[in-house]
Amino acid sequence: MASPFPERGLARRRQIWQRPLTLALTGIALCGCSFDLGSLMPEKDKPQEAPKAAAPAESAVSAGNVTEAQAHTAKAQSLAKSGETAAALDEFNRAVGLDPYNAQALYGRALIYQGNNQHDFAIADFSAASGLNPQKVEPLLGRAISYLALGKVKEATADLDEASEADPHNAQVWTTRGQAYERLGDKAKAAASYTRAVSLRPRDDAARSGLARVGG
Repeated sequence: MASPFPERGLARRRQIWQRPLTLALTGIALCGCSFDLGSLMPEKDKPQEAPKAAAPAESAVSAGNVTEAQAHTAKAQSLAKSGETAAALDEFNRAVGLDPYNAQALYGRALIYQGNNQHDFAIADFSAASGLNPQKVEPLLGRAISYLALGKVKEATADLDEASEADPHNAQVWTTRGQAYERLGDKAKAAASYTRAVSLRPRDDAARSGLARVGG
């Protein structure tokens, strides 16, 4: 079964202006997020509805494919944690090819694409993972960071608004939301977000410096 997303070999290199804020945001994503996301595992025996853009050619995925995909996902997570991202990407590709509804594989692959500045591919995978698990913070945050890297700040703030409602105690979401609204020029919302981040994580240097910049 073919993967619903283009393979790495077909990627068009996008030239991106690497602003300091964008680099900082990408660092937040890669350092703050785990490739092993048990919260994104679908419930046993519960059919999952994939977003239309991620739907495979055949609606059903065999139990054998699901099991094999989980094995490839576990191997990919281990490789990614060891810094072997190229090998991890190959394993995530195999997992998604076998089971396009594997949210863990989609999310893990998205993080690698993001680290490689392949943000269009990252957004596609974050979107698929989010569609399979609505209201999960990790894919929303990841997609927002890639949107920011592409200069799509309004799209990023929409994701961050949703993420902050889904998990209002996530300091990382509030810090990133502050950075997004700061780029939009909305100092009031930026300050409110940075303030919330500092209240949750007092030693958050990014939030503290952001708060100082916007006059909070």
